[in-house]
Amino acid sequence: MASVCPAVSELVAEARRVYAQEFGEEGPRTAACAPGRVNLIGEHTDYNQGYVLPMALPLVTVVVGSQTSGRDVTVVTATKDADEPRRVDFSLPGDGSPLSPGSPSWANYVKGVIQHYRASPVPGFRAVIASSVPLGGGLSSSASLEVAVYTFLQQLRPDDGDKVSKAVACQQAEHTHAGVPCGIMDQFVSVLGREGHALLIDCRSLEATPVPLADPGLVILITNSNVRHSLTGSEYPMRRRQCEEAATTLGKESLRDATIKDLEEAKDRLDDVTCRRARHVIEEIERTVQAAEALKRGAYKEFGKLMVESHNSLRDLYEVSCKELDELVSAAMEVDGVFGSRMTGGGFGGCTVTLLQASAIDRTILHIKRYSGTPTFYVTTPSEGARALSLS
Repeated sequence: MASVCPAVSELVAEARRVYAQEFGEEGPRTAACAPGRVNLIGEHTDYNQGYVLPMALPLVTVVVGSQTSGRDVTVVTATKDADEPRRVDFSLPGDGSPLSPGSPSWANYVKGVIQHYRASPVPGFRAVIASSVPLGGGLSSSASLEVAVYTFLQQLRPDDGDKVSKAVACQQAEHTHAGVPCGIMDQFVSVLGREGHALLIDCRSLEATPVPLADPGLVILITNSNVRHSLTGSEYPMRRRQCEEAATTLGKESLRDATIKDLEEAKDRLDDVTCRRARHVIEEIERTVQAAEALKRGAYKEFGKLMVESHNSLRDLYEVSCKELDELVSAAMEVDGVFGSRMTGGGFGGCTVTLLQASAIDRTILHIKRYSGTPTFYVTTPSEGARALSLS
């Protein structure tokens, strides 16, 4: 009933097949993978230096390939929904000049990671990408790709192994080459994810606290609305600007330092929309800390209530939900055994995340299927972060 997350070995086998078709000679010598993520709570707080509570997913991006002599790079994607062409060839500049982004857009993530890789010079290579992370679904296919490429490059030319710096380099790649001013959450959890745990990440200090999430009677259901979103439109940068304007007006470095009392006192100096955006962020940061504490105590009903509050705030104050996501959340919350549900990711389509009893999975999926769209479902548990893979 739910989509089965393909095993990493299946993705590696697919990538090796494509590698053989494209390059003919001996197979790839190096492989790496990095997961997508789902954010349980703490949405649009990361670029406001707040808290987030994501977990790494069993959905991953795999990169297989080999170093070549010289400075030429060839990368092929086996991802069906990626834009054309599915193969790119370029040369690494020897003079330190930047790799320019261009078309196809998927290759910009690869170029950005090469550009910001923390050991030089990056050698020439051939590689194939395969992924089970749905594109545009709010599960961070972009960070999964960036971190997988970085982890692949670490096998060719090792850096110092610092994981937080690795995540920051991948975030910079998205800023400079994909044009998305994202926060640090997606890359951070893709690098540092832990099996059986969510991560409470402080996006100011970049400290992460593992929060156990391994109760066998509990699962995380991801429902993909299959409404695609693109964050490079005007909406995401606009929300970020509104938050920065609010922080400046409040005299704060970021909204992490603001309180609802601060916001009330500055109401006459903020327009209504900016005030609503700031209210969401201030309250969502507090909700995320409360939710992590609830999860540690096994207080799933309390956690679920906070998830629903988060969704309503994203819908009404931050205005990044959409009809399809609202319907999915409403449908999930009608089912006995569901603790909470909310939209996850940047918004404007994508996925919902639902915390529920494992015994309620089938009836929840059946109930949600009555919703008029064509959703797909993934039953997930917290998984490990990026890693090198053996090809033997």
